Amino acid sequence: MKFNVSSTLLCNRLLTLSRVLASKNSLQILDCILFELEDGKLRLTASDSETTLVSTLDVNEADQNGKFAIKANTIVSSLKEISEQPITIEVNAETHEIVITYQNGTSNFVGQSGDEYPIPQGIANDVHQLNLDTQVLLNGISRALFAAAADDSLRPQMSGIYFDVTEENLTFVASDGAKLVRDRNFTVKGDQPASFILPKKPAKMLKDILAREAGEAVIKFDDRNALFTLENFTLSCRLIEGRFPNYNSVIPQDNPFRITIDRQALLGALRRVMVFANVSTSLVKLRIDTNTLTVSAQDISYATSAEEHVMCDYSGTPMRIGFKGTFLIDILNSITSDEVVLELADPSRAGVIVPAEQGEGEDLLMLLMPMMLNE
Repeated sequence: MKFNVSSTLLCNRLLTLSRVLASKNSLQILDCILFELEDGKLRLTASDSETTLVSTLDVNEADQNGKFAIKANTIVSSLKEISEQPITIEVNAETHEIVITYQNGTSNFVGQSGDEYPIPQGIANDVHQLNLDTQVLLNGISRALFAAAADDSLRPQMSGIYFDVTEENLTFVASDGAKLVRDRNFTVKGDQPASFILPKKPAKMLKDILAREAGEAVIKFDDRNALFTLENFTLSCRLIEGRFPNYNSVIPQDNPFRITIDRQALLGALRRVMVFANVSTSLVKLRIDTNTLTVSAQDISYATSAEEHVMCDYSGTPMRIGFKGTFLIDILNSITSDEVVLELADPSRAGVIVPAEQGEGEDLLMLLMPMMLNE
């Protein structure tokens, strides 16, 4: 078997696919990337047994069909050092010897039989399907991913992104109990109510891939698996089982205090003040007065403190509230509008942060639980 392909194109695809692979695999073959050549198309597959990523590209002068597997580290490391040029890959179907020929030389190593590569579990016939713009999918995943729980041992359902499909919208939700993201998009509608929880690893993979994709994304899912079909990649993964908590019930309604503030000004103040916050708690205090928001932090152990004043639009009763500064910065980084609205009820109830101007067809809401103030 012999074919020609662009060194850069192949290397870039392999770099993306190799991120799926686990550091330790139960099957040795899963350290490899599967190459399948058929009718002038090269299909590349990488899997950790739960998440599988596939990409297809055109090749030239393919003389026959076949499949083989190469250790990801071997092929990626060798191609990274080759400048953009056509390369020839020749494979001995019996011995699995592989020869890569390029402008200034050759490399020779032994691969493995492609027949040993496990076939991922497919989607059931009774599936739900969503068609949406790749930018909508990228926005939803990017905004929600940081809020998913890091520990999946206690409540695994909260360690991923919840896709809530209704006949009116698609809602992306993530929460770790301290913070919550609810991103509704009214341009995407389902034929009937359906939902699934996407694990964090495939969500991160999709976030990286979607930044370079265009056009339409197609999502098919059943009770156990989901399949994301993009322009250059197809990702299938096992879903998180269980029921996601009722996220709407924890969002406070009719908050009487509304502060409108420049997002970048608040973000800058938080970053500067956070340098002097207690490392273990990251507590920042917000004092809200008429048209002024005061951001402060201190670390009593090291006798350090900082305070900044930021202009805002507020005419209500003065109040004070504390938040974990790192979480508040994450939330502000996930919003793109020039101004944000902070909705509060009292220092013991969650604060709601929304863009001052929502995107077209969108309803984005962030929630952050307060921290106790000592004084």
